[in-house]
Amino acid sequence: MNCDSGLRKAWIYLGLILLLGVGESTPAQDHKAPYPSMAPLSQYLIPNRDAEIALARSAAPEAISKDARVLVLGTHGYETAVEGKNGFVCVVERAWMSPFDAPQFWNPKLRGPICFNPEAARSILPITYKRTELVLAGQSRTEIKESIKAAFDKKQLPLLEPGSMCYMMSKDGYLDDSAGHWIPHLMFYTPLKVDWGADRPGSPIMLSPQFLGAPEPVTVFLIPAGKWSDGSTAPLM
Repeated sequence: MNCDSGLRKAWIYLGLILLLGVGESTPAQDHKAPYPSMAPLSQYLIPNRDAEIALARSAAPEAISKDARVLVLGTHGYETAVEGKNGFVCVVERAWMSPFDAPQFWNPKLRGPICFNPEAARSILPITYKRTELVLAGQSRTEIKESIKAAFDKKQLPLLEPGSMCYMMSKDGYLDDSAGHWIPHLMFYTPLKVDWGADRPGSPIMLSPQFLGAPEPVTVFLIPAGKWSDGSTAPLM
């Protein structure tokens, strides 16, 4: 696959997943997708707390993740499992952090280890909290999207902080049913309508479809890292 299609396939099925054990109301076309609605909540949880902590930390090199705050997902949302010292926050995202039209938006197998820098922890991580809160409240995919838009309109979610970025360098993540853990990469968050030359011939920068301002006012750029967080060399894309 080429860079553009490979990136979009991985991210459209990411993310970056979780919902109560109740089915959602979805459009007719959703039922043609492999995951038309949520699975029981238990399928999105990682029973072994230590395993989830280790998976979250695997998002970034140890020099960063060892002093980061670590979150785990419980039945009432994300909670702090390990206090941090450096302002970074590591967490395993579930599939509901994917684009809202992603076919695997409800895939209970998705696990996206990610480690936010302090700026992203203050301005991007709240989106994760909010989407998860809405999922746990039993909202459908459409309702979640509308609620996120309303939260930004009412200034209930913070605007993006300059310098926001994160690490996704885990070889143990699972980003979709075809790409698996994909490739290690860094993500940089910027306001809408900025041009970094992403997806152009010869450019190492890729545009992620994760947000694209629909409804979060954020653009995400990806840059392959070349190595996994443990320092080992990653395969070419």
